[in-house]
Amino acid sequence: MFLHAVIILAIAALLSIITVLLVNKNPQLKLLFQIIYAVLIIILGYLLVDNIMDPIRFKKERKHRENAAIERLKDIRKAQESFKDKYGKYTGSFDTLITFIKTDSFELEKIVQVQPWNQDEISRSDALKKGILRRSVIKKSVRDSLFTPEYNVDEIRYIPFTQGKQFVMGAGEVETGSQVKVKVFEAYALYDDLFNGMDRQEVINYKDERYKITEFEGVKVGSLEEANNNAGNWEK
Repeated sequence: MFLHAVIILAIAALLSIITVLLVNKNPQLKLLFQIIYAVLIIILGYLLVDNIMDPIRFKKERKHRENAAIERLKDIRKAQESFKDKYGKYTGSFDTLITFIKTDSFELEKIVQVQPWNQDEISRSDALKKGILRRSVIKKSVRDSLFTPEYNVDEIRYIPFTQGKQFVMGAGEVETGSQVKVKVFEAYALYDDLFNGMDRQEVINYKDERYKITEFEGVKVGSLEEANNNAGNWEK
């Protein structure tokens, strides 16, 4: 866009020279050149304003896409942590994770009073021992526990605005500095995929900016290299 403005300015300068030469010989051409100048000024003004607005538009669209990807990564993290709570490990498969959300359930303990209970005289633990209170187990679906009814679980694997590009996800185990083995997972989307179709130079600039902070050219939750409590790199 800046190049376009330079070209318009060069044309305007050339026309100025031509005007001086021709108008001196034929004053009747003065009105024609004034109209041409007016049109050029309008075009140049539009190009200059558009050039100023380009970074603003990029930032707005970049935030919109990045926030959408972050929200989906948060959903992946929520589902993965629930999966680990039940099975003691994370999964590197979206098929497994989606099936877990759709079909699995949590067992919740509920205390039910089956006889009169004087809480001033009998403690909770004694009431359980004597059968005044009874433990019962109820099941609640993972889907209802984690998401709203209208949430499209099948979309959790896809990076927003990419026409079907999937997040990269993996699971594994790392050893901490104190030699404790910890289950880990990560999921991420690269900026090149997330910002596909946007101004290339602006994307490169933003990637460089974020890499200096996160050492990664995208948005990511968790890590397969270290135990980071499933933190998202957007939090840095």
